[in-house]
Amino acid sequence: MRPIGQKHVVVAGATGFIGSELGQSLGEHHHLIGLTRSSRPEIAHYDEARKVDLFSRPNTIAALESADVAVYLVHSMMPSARLVQASFEDLDLLCAENFAYAAAANGVKHIIYVGGLQPAGAHKSRHLQSRREVERALASHGVPVTTIRAGLVIGGKGSSFQILQRLVHRLPAMVCPSWTNTLTSPVAIGDVVWAIQQAIGKTQPTTSVYDVGTASPMTYKELMAKTAKAMGLSRIFIPIPLVTPALSRLWVSLVTGAPKPLVGPLIASLRYEMIARSGTDFRLANDPKTEIESILPQAIREAKNTTEKPRAFRAPAATPSSPKVLSIQRLAIGPGRDAKWAADLYLEWLPTAMKGLNPIAIDLDGDSVLFRVGTKGPVLLSFIREHQTDFETFRVTGGWLAKPNQNGRLEFRTALESNILLTGVYDFEPRLPWWIYRFTQALFHLWIMHRFLYFLNTKPASSGD
Repeated sequence: MRPIGQKHVVVAGATGFIGSELGQSLGEHHHLIGLTRSSRPEIAHYDEARKVDLFSRPNTIAALESADVAVYLVHSMMPSARLVQASFEDLDLLCAENFAYAAAANGVKHIIYVGGLQPAGAHKSRHLQSRREVERALASHGVPVTTIRAGLVIGGKGSSFQILQRLVHRLPAMVCPSWTNTLTSPVAIGDVVWAIQQAIGKTQPTTSVYDVGTASPMTYKELMAKTAKAMGLSRIFIPIPLVTPALSRLWVSLVTGAPKPLVGPLIASLRYEMIARSGTDFRLANDPKTEIESILPQAIREAKNTTEKPRAFRAPAATPSSPKVLSIQRLAIGPGRDAKWAADLYLEWLPTAMKGLNPIAIDLDGDSVLFRVGTKGPVLLSFIREHQTDFETFRVTGGWLAKPNQNGRLEFRTALESNILLTGVYDFEPRLPWWIYRFTQALFHLWIMHRFLYFLNTKPASSGD
């Protein structure tokens, strides 16, 4: 029997910066289940470790089994596929959709998401727009979602803070582009963990959004100056208004050693004021609002004593272990249109699209789709259509261009209250040598899908309704 008040809490992102701190704080109060993409027997301070592929809906459903609360700490997740034809926004949206669906399927009572502070106004970076989109996706399957919006999290093991700390440590004189004058509300890692604890403790959760951050906003330049002071360093800050975001990304990456894919979204977001809102409607009761000066010394000590290179700083493996392909494209669609509508039109459109591409021919027989060399030649690819509740799948069953016994599939699904159509190839393993595949079959698929989405975009509103 469970102790009174103990909950089964599943944490996606358990091995990351916030997830590790959460495990230390919650491990004695709840049964913690940490999700990780790698096979590992245990995660420090967690009761269980489960392997998960958030790009797979069935796998995510299995990972959330028995959960009362699901905590989502995932951002810009990259799949282990060898070839990825997708934007980070579409990857994040797909993972969030799978997580929300899995939570609903398992009867999870509450999802908690740590996102990013949102600037006032409609204009924001792609990175911040994606965070907001993930909020919507997590709430799209009926499970109440508490979103905790945070700015730059101050803690010794956080990648953003380590970038800041390395800049201050390595540059006696720093050029300061215009974005260093942008106001922000940094937040102590302890305050983020506290907010998650408060959300987990809710007995009747409702979908809500709370900001966390210091009571007094500051510019990034002021934050760097405070960091230098806490490190006992004297630094000179030189304003340079003409430095572009691209140049900022380059010099930050060169000085700190952080990879450009990590630095790029951060720099793009720094143009916008991200200030934690005040007032009872936007803050959890008794929010500590810890001031940065009181936690910088500890964060600096932790960063200095961290011998392992931060995970976010590590370059991705040149050749992932999985020789698979993931390719996602999106299209905004109108009311009354769904995955079945798109899949039906795909089968109607495909033979006409292939007419001028001799010697490739398409055979359609019910739910079977064959790509042939000519009308009677060998089969290049074969698919079988499978009808799911809310998406359509064309599963690869054979052909000269595909390895046998694989889980490759083409899927059509909707997201964000059916306003977005996602088309995707998942877990496909090509038979061609990799370097040939990259410049032939892979490019051909991308070309076909872009043509199809253009075709869908030109359909009159009444089509398929």
